[in-house]
Amino acid sequence: MKIVHIIPGSGDSFYCGNCLRDSKYFEAIRAAGVDAIKVPMYLPLYSRNENGLEIPVFYGAVNIYLKQLFPVFKHAPKWFENFLNSKPMLKFAASQANSTRAKGLEEMTVSMLMGEDGEQKEELEKMVDWLENHYKADIIHISNALLLGLAHKIRERLKVPVVCSLQDEDVWVDIMSAEKREQVWSLMREKSRDIDMFVSVSHYYTSFMKDKLHLPDEKITTLHLGVDPADYAYLNASKKEKNIGYLSRLCEENGLDILVDAFILFKKIPGNEHSKLILTGGHTSDDNHFIKEQKTKLSKAGLMKDVEFIDDFKPKSRQMFFDKIAVLSVPVRHGEAFGIYLTEAMAAGIPIVQPALGAFPEIVAKSGGGITYAENSPEMLSKALDEFLKDDAELQKLSLQARQSVENKFNINFLSKIMTEIYQKTIDNYKAGSK
Repeated sequence: MKIVHIIPGSGDSFYCGNCLRDSKYFEAIRAAGVDAIKVPMYLPLYSRNENGLEIPVFYGAVNIYLKQLFPVFKHAPKWFENFLNSKPMLKFAASQANSTRAKGLEEMTVSMLMGEDGEQKEELEKMVDWLENHYKADIIHISNALLLGLAHKIRERLKVPVVCSLQDEDVWVDIMSAEKREQVWSLMREKSRDIDMFVSVSHYYTSFMKDKLHLPDEKITTLHLGVDPADYAYLNASKKEKNIGYLSRLCEENGLDILVDAFILFKKIPGNEHSKLILTGGHTSDDNHFIKEQKTKLSKAGLMKDVEFIDDFKPKSRQMFFDKIAVLSVPVRHGEAFGIYLTEAMAAGIPIVQPALGAFPEIVAKSGGGITYAENSPEMLSKALDEFLKDDAELQKLSLQARQSVENKFNINFLSKIMTEIYQKTIDNYKAGSK
């Protein structure tokens, strides 16, 4: 079996859960002996392909943005396109707000979903040409439903089935204007007909997207996210300082301000004088003002000495981060489809404290490695953190359960085998339907 994973990159400017999900599945599948390659879109990926192929970044973010905004760039010479798609330019684009948020990119999102009828049809042809000439795949896996416009041309030219992951597409779409939002959801429903199988990251999100995309039961399945427990050093949280951690993009949407306000309240409670707040996950320029506001609040509360911002969030630095904290909380405002940072933390024996929103209750229930609270406010989070961190017996138990859940339930080595079985079944069904 030969598999192509088409993955949009984040350029490493912030902790990208979807990128990490794709990379970890890719690495586990290849470790099991399956032939697979990663094909990057927009921006560079976290890690490289290890198969000797030189694979370009398709749909270079700067290039397609300029062509969408200014049609004159469609006639730019080849050398100029190569410059726009160079690593330094893409790295710079990754640090800018417009490359990683939906606001201002509504027209491009619509155009991308239109596929061969959109403004980026030449880029689609380049990608399909490259796949046809360099790697004869048995199945193509696209990273998210915002890329559904790729599927029709891929199936038509390459004669292979297409699988699509589902995770937090609504976060991107629902901040658009009402008109564009409905247009995008409508296009996604239409283009979903070109997908052979959808793989959602939680039962919560499966139900949500079945309704949004009008999907039949047989066209969607659920597979939770996992990590390799061998990649994380376990230390029971009860043996650590009672520090609180946050691992995700440092932004308002992920509830960083909720956690900062909760920490200010938490520190006023007797017994919490020595606890610290440790934050990592990176950001783009779009987040600078917001982060400055959080630092101002902490400074006014006299707590900056008890807060640590860690810029590096690569794997080694993440382990050092995990070594410092006893609990992790990322109070995403409206919840989300999963959150791979949760399984990363639990692999290191760190319990999670999450709002009872989205898939968080599902993950906590399955893992037994944390607690949820309601409502998602600083007051309720502060109370939950205080009660949890003062119960050493509970902290010790949930820390062990967190680690065991990753070994037995969220283990990427087991889950990748299920993913491979999904691929094989999809290929078999495709072949049977083509006869």
